[in-house]
Amino acid sequence: MIPYGRQNISQDDINAVIDVLKSDWLTQGPAVPAFENAIAEYCGAHYACAANSATSALHIACLALGVGEGDIVWTSPISFVASSNCALYCGAEVDFVDIELETGNMSVAALQEKLAIAKQNNRLPKAVIPVHLAGQSCDMQIIAKLAKQYNFKVIEDASHAIGAKYKDKPVGSCEYSDITVFSFHPVKIITSAEGGMAVTNSAELDKRMKRLRSHGITNHPEEMTEPSHGPWYYQQLELGFNYRMTDMQAALGLSQLKQLNNFVTVRNDIAKTYNHAFANSDIVHLTQSDNCYSSYHLYVVRLTRSGIAKHKSIITSMREQGIIAHLHYIPIHLQPYYQTLGFSEGDFPNAETYYKQAVTIPLYPTMTAYEQQLVTNILIGLL
Repeated sequence: MIPYGRQNISQDDINAVIDVLKSDWLTQGPAVPAFENAIAEYCGAHYACAANSATSALHIACLALGVGEGDIVWTSPISFVASSNCALYCGAEVDFVDIELETGNMSVAALQEKLAIAKQNNRLPKAVIPVHLAGQSCDMQIIAKLAKQYNFKVIEDASHAIGAKYKDKPVGSCEYSDITVFSFHPVKIITSAEGGMAVTNSAELDKRMKRLRSHGITNHPEEMTEPSHGPWYYQQLELGFNYRMTDMQAALGLSQLKQLNNFVTVRNDIAKTYNHAFANSDIVHLTQSDNCYSSYHLYVVRLTRSGIAKHKSIITSMREQGIIAHLHYIPIHLQPYYQTLGFSEGDFPNAETYYKQAVTIPLYPTMTAYEQQLVTNILIGLL
């Protein structure tokens, strides 16, 4: 069976976790800040806040930016539901911006048009969450200009994009956003088993997110409302959550980070093999922009001609032949819960067309040349 994604755990990774298990710290020890510092340095950002998942990181990112009741947050309909749920957790409303079919990313043209209408209706978003689908950055420079023009905050959902670049800078530098969020789920580029990270260049945002991930509690005397009672003393300043990453997870993530560039290089090499194999077929892969270097968390193709009528049967047939083809993603606005919020079919046409065409095929660093050829031969043969 060839899965669509798979973690790559080395003996060094195992040893790193064993070292923590033998240490005095299993949860909140030195590995967590070491992992945070390493991610911040890798991305060229000033600060990083580890969390137990990217979903948690998105939630505290929204809260740190002041998202709450009466606010609206926009994101992409082609993502996992966490990209929009995070705003609902804060009591805000959610809306979506349609995608570009070619990249699967948020359409900046659609965003510009929607913002102009929202300004007229006095319904501008508090924050916009562009999603870097499959590992390729959205056009963040334009989104940042629009953020300044229309006065909204930007959270990059880079759950797929650690190791990617935009305009020759690492995704996560936060040059064009307030906060960037990464995921370290096992099928992502690197893993900490479960885990996420929010990076930012703002000391204030970092401090707020780190407090929110730990019950809203501080043990820093300068943040307290009265003089500390002693070295044991802490204060809960706001309602927070238990979103902390453990030292075991951080040690695994820190070890995996050493292989990140190699993992991304291999993923790009496999993507080039796929691109070449599909060049003369009815299979269209997601376009890579000239100003982006994708981390290729996923390899997504679109069945735009002869294959579209057989979309479901192609995915089913591939699975029957031992290849776990998948689909990323079902448009969020078509989920039953979101339809109870007022969304319906036809709201975001490109996202719905994408859903009818998209297939995710296996891509992970340990794939053999034989497995890659098997995947391409079977998919092409099913058209």
